Amino acid sequence: MDPSESVPVVARDEAYLRLLAEHERALSAYIFSLVASATDAADIFQDCKLALWRMFDRFELGTDFRAWSRTVARHQILNYRRAVKRRPESPHEQAFFEAVADEIDRCSDELDLRAEVLSDCLKKLPERHRAIIVWRYFDDCSVEAIAAKSQRSILAVYRLLSRIRDGLNDCISRRLRVAQRP
Repeated sequence: MDPSESVPVVARDEAYLRLLAEHERALSAYIFSLVASATDAADIFQDCKLALWRMFDRFELGTDFRAWSRTVARHQILNYRRAVKRRPESPHEQAFFEAVADEIDRCSDELDLRAEVLSDCLKKLPERHRAIIVWRYFDDCSVEAIAAKSQRSILAVYRLLSRIRDGLNDCISRRLRVAQRP
């Protein structure tokens, strides 16, 4: 979107709230993984959400909110680290922090891709197999409960889960190979 175009304030507020709700969990995990104290991380997270709100007019709608919010979070964390340090931070500490933050970014991008691919592979399962997966991994049903619901033996459920997991693993591996081709 051209920054000179005006977006109505209400629409922009709604866009911020929608994007924050979509990425809030990942942003929180990012901050908590980089800050040792849970209390400090929670404070930084709240400060970060305020900073994101204040700077949202600089965010270009349609671009990567997660990457932008992590950049803002990284600056919030650095500001926090500077404020609590009694001694100057060494270049090694700064380099370590940056390396850890970059690795978290890299890993989360990979995990997001895997989650997206898993979702697509789950959609390809026959409905009865998808129900078994939902019962086991989303509803946290025991194998015994699944056997009763599906009118199968416990051994049959174990075998079916194994086949479904193998199929999902194959589907994910194939899709990731295709996605990673240059």
